[in-house]
Amino acid sequence: MRSAVARLIRSSSAETSRLRKYTLTDRRMESQQIRTCSSPVLLKTGNAFFSNATPSDPKNIEEPFKVEEAETVKVTPPSPDKLLVLGGSGFVGSHICKEALDSGFVVSSLNRSGKPSISESWADKVIWNQGNLLEPASFKDAMGDVSAVISCVGGFGSNSFMYKINGTANINAIRAAAEKGVKRFVYVSAADFGLVNYLLKGYYEGKRAAEAELLSKFTYGGVILRPGFIHGTRQVGSVKIPLGLVGAPMQMVLQNAKPLARLPVVGPLLTPPVSVTSVAKVAVRAATDPVFPPGIVDVHGIMRYSEQN
Repeated sequence: MRSAVARLIRSSSAETSRLRKYTLTDRRMESQQIRTCSSPVLLKTGNAFFSNATPSDPKNIEEPFKVEEAETVKVTPPSPDKLLVLGGSGFVGSHICKEALDSGFVVSSLNRSGKPSISESWADKVIWNQGNLLEPASFKDAMGDVSAVISCVGGFGSNSFMYKINGTANINAIRAAAEKGVKRFVYVSAADFGLVNYLLKGYYEGKRAAEAELLSKFTYGGVILRPGFIHGTRQVGSVKIPLGLVGAPMQMVLQNAKPLARLPVVGPLLTPPVSVTSVAKVAVRAATDPVFPPGIVDVHGIMRYSEQN
């Protein structure tokens, strides 16, 4: 019995000694690791990176790795927006073409006979397409690769003719642009003039039908401009008619008479005229500025936007 107890005591003492020795060794190793790995810093030499291993210990030096230089990629700058101006050879359309060209945009237009006989220099910078808005198949290609469309198409005549030109032609253009994925569409319409609307029934019914189609197809990118009388120098054949001589003074008088426009019967007749340069400036901005609010812009809004830089 005594012999068994003695053997048990010796075995326990030996195990305790081994445990104490292991613990001391383990602590030394942990201490050595802490001193070796503390405050890691990467040192760069040429294309190689090293850790902060002690140079005297070659086993602890990590193999360097090479860093390949990034390849320089030439990025082609984006081309300017391309605008399609419908009715670009007319009074308002020609000013819109010039405004867009002066702003650095690529401008194309549509004409039934192709390039019109305009001797002014701006006309040579426009890409002229041949097509008829009453024949959708003839102008669908002109809608390709354009970011926005501005329509100034309109005309006077019999009620049926006015509805066809102001309504059907523009509706065809709006639908074709939507099918081609055009981002924005600006339509130069007309302000209401009360009793005048009934005298030009086909004109206004066509305009409002085109407006409804635009708001339907371009909910977030459709802008309708409703100017009243548009003044400026108008070219009719070889004769220049200075409409500004009458329109500019009327604009000065009536632009602050907005409350009078609410009067029944005569109120709409007091809608102030607006210059063609203002209409052109706002039309181009509405077609190219993605934050320009969609919807209807009346004559007062046109004058306000045209004064902004």
